[in-house]
Amino acid sequence: MSKNVLFLCSQNRLRSPTAEQVFSDWPGIEVQSAGLNAEAEVPLSPELLHWAELIFVMEKSHRNKLAKKFRAHLNGKRVVCLDIPDEYDYMDPVLVQLLRQKVTHLLPGPRRSELV
Repeated sequence: MSKNVLFLCSQNRLRSPTAEQVFSDWPGIEVQSAGLNAEAEVPLSPELLHWAELIFVMEKSHRNKLAKKFRAHLNGKRVVCLDIPDEYDYMDPVLVQLLRQKVTHLLPGPRRSELV
């Protein structure tokens, strides 16, 4: 049984789609990404939140916006703030490395030592 993991940023153009791509083939999880702004590429919906079991946000402001806008749909779900600022391009190698450092240990499946 796989775990549903959702990555959120503002516009769903750079950070969260990069995270979705990086972890798309991670064993034991299904991954999607969305944005918290109305004009995001894939705007966050109650359905996506219902689907998600683990939610990653890039900044504290995203956690606050998520709690304000979608409080009724969070139902005690785990929300993890990665503290990754909006200063990277899509698939930027530094962003990819940051995501791997901050997310890997929170996912089911192989541990870092098994990936070497």
